[in-house]
Amino acid sequence: MEIKTLESRTVYSNKWMSVREDKILRNSGQEGIFGVVDKSDFAVILPIQDQYIYLVEQYRYPVKGRWWELPQGAWESEPDADHLSLATGELKEETGLIAGRMKYVGHQYLAYGFSNQGYHIYLATDLKAGSKNLDIEEEGLISQKFNIKEFESMIINGKIKDATTVNAYGLAKLRGLL
Repeated sequence: MEIKTLESRTVYSNKWMSVREDKILRNSGQEGIFGVVDKSDFAVILPIQDQYIYLVEQYRYPVKGRWWELPQGAWESEPDADHLSLATGELKEETGLIAGRMKYVGHQYLAYGFSNQGYHIYLATDLKAGSKNLDIEEEGLISQKFNIKEFESMIINGKIKDATTVNAYGLAKLRGLL
């Protein structure tokens, strides 16, 4: 191990995350600290059918704006939920869509410079309409389908700024799934 943890203390926590400060020792003998955000993994879903992709738009408080992104989320009540169940549930919750097929694309980390949170990416196809079931944190969330070319243009033109959305789409495309 390149860095040894000497001490660890939680400095903040709520039902979604905790922040800890770790006193560390480097191989060189130099001590330091790391601030770490502990947060459960989440799922992100690429719902695609007939050259259309389904996105959600919601208000994102930290950046004070509404943004288009892929459906994504975690379950605070089940932090260790099976990621396929999580992806299936989040897709239905946010868009009302039910996927006949879910293909695993991969796992990525959100921001491993300060957090241990990662996300599991799924490609959802054979889509059927159902009903949404938004929770209170998703108040005002809307969903809409876009042509793939329009979606790519939204990324290029900055209408989509969510790195998880861009990364998930790029990884699926590079893997030849799109």
